[in-house]
Amino acid sequence: MDKRDLSRLFQERIKSLLLRSGENQSSFAASVGIDRSALSQLLSGQSTRLPRVETLLNIAERHSVSLDWLLGLSQDEGITGELRPSMEIEEGSDNFERTLLVKWHAEATGSKIRYVPARIPDLLRTQAVVAYETSMVHRDPAIQLSETAFRLDYNRQPGTDMEVCMPFQTLNDFAGGCSIWSDLPRKVRQEQLKHMAELLDELYPSFRLYLFDGRERFSVPYTVFGPYRTAIFVGEMYLVLNTTEAVLTMQRHFDGLIRVARINAHEAAQYISSLKVT
Repeated sequence: MDKRDLSRLFQERIKSLLLRSGENQSSFAASVGIDRSALSQLLSGQSTRLPRVETLLNIAERHSVSLDWLLGLSQDEGITGELRPSMEIEEGSDNFERTLLVKWHAEATGSKIRYVPARIPDLLRTQAVVAYETSMVHRDPAIQLSETAFRLDYNRQPGTDMEVCMPFQTLNDFAGGCSIWSDLPRKVRQEQLKHMAELLDELYPSFRLYLFDGRERFSVPYTVFGPYRTAIFVGEMYLVLNTTEAVLTMQRHFDGLIRVARINAHEAAQYISSLKVT
């Protein structure tokens, strides 16, 4: 579905909830924790951006609808939504992927999110690194920057809890300009590592990065969204596991990565700051 179509569908559903509530715009906005001008912008369709996760949750809870329905992923507005199969493959346009990420993060609010990134964690990347990486795969950097901003905004909200595990060799390769980063200027890599260390300091302890030895353990990129699902990243799509057993298995896998971590979360920022950029 086109980004504008998704935005239009979201706008129509907000309008229907407003009409159904019998409230004026000021009262409706106050009931979901936003100001009237923000609601007016949502109703006007001037922007194709979705509201903050907290706002989506407030709207869904206050008006007893499912996030799937609110985000245009389901025709069933019931709070339980549609029954999900034990495994799904989710793919589509950049905007569809981002809509799914909003939904999955929103559902996991208040639960621990556990994340093994493919490279540098999305929310810790600078604009220059995003632009460089998206240019290699011919993707729109603006969409990727929007996703980075969303993830960072999510982790700055009170009550979030995220753990990230990755091989320290990924950061060593980045600092040395190896592998896919061989054409990335030294100054850009320095700025990225500095930015990453600062964010780790700012977000700790609600956001914790652990570094393991990639020679000892291997992991594909995946995210465990609380007790609800695991999304395994396989390039342009996600393999989504929905059963409790599968989610618990991936949680145990993540526990194993943390147990063998060489750099613990409270040491990560200092380790990154000490990397020599060549």
